Amino acid sequence: MTELSDPDVRFRDSWAAAVAEFHAAGEEHMHGSGLWDLERVDVTEAGCRAAVAHLLAQRDPATALPAGRVHCTYLWITDGAEEFLGYLAIRHTLTPWLLEEGGHIGYAVRPSRRREGHASRALALGVQRAAVLGLDRVLLTVDEHNPGSRRVIEAAGGAYEDSRRGKRRYWVDTAPATDGQRGT
Repeated sequence: MTELSDPDVRFRDSWAAAVAEFHAAGEEHMHGSGLWDLERVDVTEAGCRAAVAHLLAQRDPATALPAGRVHCTYLWITDGAEEFLGYLAIRHTLTPWLLEEGGHIGYAVRPSRRREGHASRALALGVQRAAVLGLDRVLLTVDEHNPGSRRVIEAAGGAYEDSRRGKRRYWVDTAPATDGQRGT
């Protein structure tokens, strides 16, 4: 069962394996990971503890962030028990760049666990979490050449707005559907 979990050292072994998978696939950026600002991703237990602390601090409004950064709730997509499946980030606000290209939610599923429905289930859970954070709707962006993620976003209720700089932009209402309609 796909779940969103707070980053936690208990997932270290499968998280480390996933980091290696992303790197082997040429995906060092790992969308939604929140780890791009670390000099390197240290997959040792101590490195995982540091990464977890780094990620959890960024959701706290009291944490000072560098210019151009916004507070963000970083979550790990898991099987609910022991396995790390991917990343999901919910940005609390949008900078001009995020409004154009980045969006509120970013996610990535580890290469070996793709095409199993985890992204769809994680995004649906992420939209629910965004509502709890007080966001009425969220922006998601996807590269024009990524039909898989486009289908995931559209299945989550994403309404296509436009394309900018090679990115398709979708808005998803976070209010629960009523009478067969998405919330407004």
